[in-house]
Amino acid sequence: MPTSPRYLRHLLLSRSQWMEERVFEKAAQNGYGDITAGMSRLYANLGSGARSLSDLGRRLAISRQAVHKMAQEGIRQGYVELVESEEDARVKLLRFTDKGRAMAASATDTMTELEARIAGRIGAKRLALVKEVLDMAWTDEEVSRKQPSVSPEAKSPRKPRG
Repeated sequence: MPTSPRYLRHLLLSRSQWMEERVFEKAAQNGYGDITAGMSRLYANLGSGARSLSDLGRRLAISRQAVHKMAQEGIRQGYVELVESEEDARVKLLRFTDKGRAMAASATDTMTELEARIAGRIGAKRLALVKEVLDMAWTDEEVSRKQPSVSPEAKSPRKPRG
């Protein structure tokens, strides 16, 4: 019986699901069991700064209304808050509260632990290679967004002519 091809998409989804299950298990152990998968994606795109709901919607490829609904749930739970934009009073920005920053720090610790676990299984060099390949630009759009690397030689100051 022929085996089905092992497409990259399926491999990535499988590994992503494995990691997500571990992240949610650890989140529940750390007192953050109320975070849904959608909220996790929202918070991951929030990062360490404040972002507009429209920007978050674009990043998540969902409507501003859907982001607003998740934001309201996060506000109710105390993880995020809406603040005025300093640049445009019409724009509200979503940012972490102290509780949200603690949750994000816990998630970062969990990701570090998972990567250490993976490195223990496949080796640190292989893990670094996987991360390097996944971080590479795969599309023309990504290539245009990424800045070219500058070699150490190019960074060194030029000697004056004379």
